[in-house]
Amino acid sequence: MPEVYEHLDAFPFAAPPMVLRRSEELLLAEPLPSRMRQDRERPPLEAVHFPPAYIDQPFVPPRGVYESASVRIEWQTMDARQPFYHRNCGVDEISFQVCGDRTIMTELGSVDVVPGEFARLPDGVAHDNRGVRDIHLLFYVPGPVERLGPVHRTAEHRMPPFPGWTPAVINELVTEGVAGPGQDVVMAPVDERMLLDHAAETDERLEVLRPAGSCTVWLYRCPTIMIGQVAADASDGKVYRRLRNAEEIQYQVAGTRTLVTQRGVLRLQPGDFVRIPRALASTSIHVGPSTHLSMVSTQPVPQVAAGTRQAERLTPEQIAALRTTGA
Repeated sequence: MPEVYEHLDAFPFAAPPMVLRRSEELLLAEPLPSRMRQDRERPPLEAVHFPPAYIDQPFVPPRGVYESASVRIEWQTMDARQPFYHRNCGVDEISFQVCGDRTIMTELGSVDVVPGEFARLPDGVAHDNRGVRDIHLLFYVPGPVERLGPVHRTAEHRMPPFPGWTPAVINELVTEGVAGPGQDVVMAPVDERMLLDHAAETDERLEVLRPAGSCTVWLYRCPTIMIGQVAADASDGKVYRRLRNAEEIQYQVAGTRTLVTQRGVLRLQPGDFVRIPRALASTSIHVGPSTHLSMVSTQPVPQVAAGTRQAERLTPEQIAALRTTGA
C-alpha cells in the first residue's frame, strides 16, 4: 500500500504539527463494518464556482458564498462606482482583487488595487469602490484583526481619488453584524468630499498587501480566523493535512489542482471555492504552479451559495496517475 504522511495541525499554528505515517489506501477507504457505533451520513465535498474573468452586466449586489453569525465571504463584480459609501459596524472587511482594477476610497485615504492584492478596511471606516472590469472577494471577519504580512503600499489623501471624479452628496449605508441581507441599520446622505478629506486629518492609512513566492503566507489573524495565500510550483500530494480544531475555506486563484480528501476528490480551477470540514484529511496534487487563498476558522461557516459540482471517489490507481500526469 502506498505510504504517505499526515500532518495533524491546529489553529493558530503556533507549534509544529504532529507527523504521522499513513497507508493512503486505508486513509481514503470506506469504513469497515462495525456494530459499535452508528455511522452518520458524510456527504461528498462540494465546489462553488464563480467566473474568474469579468463578464459585462449591470451592477448587481455582492453574492454571498459562505456565512455564519460572525463571518461572511462574498463575491463581487462591477464596472462602475458602487452607488453608495458603506460603513461596517461590527466587522473588519478584507478584500482580495481577482481581476480588473479597483479604486478604494475611504476616510483613511484612496488607493488603486490590482489582481493579487489584499486590503483591509477596519471596522467603522466608510468606503466606496470604483471598479474597472472588476471582480473581488470580500471577507467580513470579527476584530481585532492583526496584520501578519508585510505592507506593499498604503493609501493616500488625494483629490480627485480617480480621474473624472467630481464631488457629490451621496448615500452612506451603515450595517451591523456581517453586513449581510437584513443587517442594514440606516442610509443617509453624506458630503463625500468632507468624508474623504478626513484622510488629511489622520496619519492612519489603508494598507495594501501583495504576497509573493511559492509558499504559504498568512496575512491576517483574529482570535478565530486566519487568512492567507498558498502557492506552490508543484505538489505530489503525499503529505495530507488535518486541522483538528478548525475548518478551511479555499479559493482557487491561479493554476489547476486536484484536491484529494476523505470525502472525495475535486479538480479545482480558477474561480472555485471549497470548504474542508474540521478534522478531515486532505492534500493537493498538481504538476504545474497553483495558487489558492485559505481562510481557516475555528467556528463553522456554512455554505450559502448553490454548489456547482460534487467530489467523486477515485481508485488508488487513479490517484497515483494524477501524480505523474496531472489527469
